[in-house]
Amino acid sequence: MTSADQTRVVVSGGNARSRWRQRLLGLTAAALVVPTAAAIVGTTVADAAPARPVHQTPNGGFADLMVPSAMGPVKVQVKWAAHGGNAALYMLDGMRARPDVNGWWKDTNVTLVLPVGGESSFYTDWYAASNFNGQQTTYKWETFLTKELPDFLEKYGVSRTNNAIAGLSMGGSAALALAAHHRDQFKFAASYSGYLNMSAPGMREAIRIAMLDAGRYNVDSMAAPISDKWLKMDPFVQAPGLRGLPMYISAGSGVPGPKEAPASPLDVYNTANASALEALSLVNTRSFQLRLNSLGVPANFVFTNDGVHNWSYWEDRLAESRPMILKALNV
Repeated sequence: MTSADQTRVVVSGGNARSRWRQRLLGLTAAALVVPTAAAIVGTTVADAAPARPVHQTPNGGFADLMVPSAMGPVKVQVKWAAHGGNAALYMLDGMRARPDVNGWWKDTNVTLVLPVGGESSFYTDWYAASNFNGQQTTYKWETFLTKELPDFLEKYGVSRTNNAIAGLSMGGSAALALAAHHRDQFKFAASYSGYLNMSAPGMREAIRIAMLDAGRYNVDSMAAPISDKWLKMDPFVQAPGLRGLPMYISAGSGVPGPKEAPASPLDVYNTANASALEALSLVNTRSFQLRLNSLGVPANFVFTNDGVHNWSYWEDRLAESRPMILKALNV
């Protein structure tokens, strides 16, 4: 929730990043799409979005687009799939979403929609810009992901309705909440180490601390306590809306495994922090499992004997969920 990027110091160097890129996905659909929140700039919407967009690169090639949004034009990096198709997989980052590239970046053949940025946003529409860090633009990520971006991509032949959504940590919470409210858009949802019981005692204050640590964002600018807005973001509360949706939900134990090999004091600190975060995710995910069971809503839950809040585990879970994604998207 808070230290995905701290953990990433350990696992996302050149060799580690290359390994997980090679192992992630071989899905078949349409294009790789990377909305870059950091590239929200002062250009006009008319300049950013051609009325009749055409592919500037062949299948399998890359292109940069600008997508109009309530937050301003958002840069979108696209990889057109080598084998065509119209299905899309939206993949959401964690609390410390980087401003330059989505943590899920991968050369793959599925239509991946990868928001870059959205630090501490929970990919929702905020009441106001954060007043603690001088934020200039109010986050409107739900509007962007469920209306503005699909509207734009539809012009390129990317389906508005044949989509899956997956996320890690903060993104896992958002993936399930967005899927519950936009069933016409998403046919599958996955959460890897998500925080799925956001209204549990102490969770709001934990999130408050995490958001202050990740960019000095004010949780009160996002949603008031126990308000309809806050409850809308909580997968535990919104669980009835997930009935009938294929889901893959995972969490580790918080116990470091063979993937961890701390070699410095910073590595030890990062591993300890990642262990605590994963343990909290485990408690939330188990609680969410009980909630779904009480409602008679099936989902595929995966709990591992080891694993911390770390990219090396999320790559494995994504690979495991691949068959379910393919089946749900019919690709």
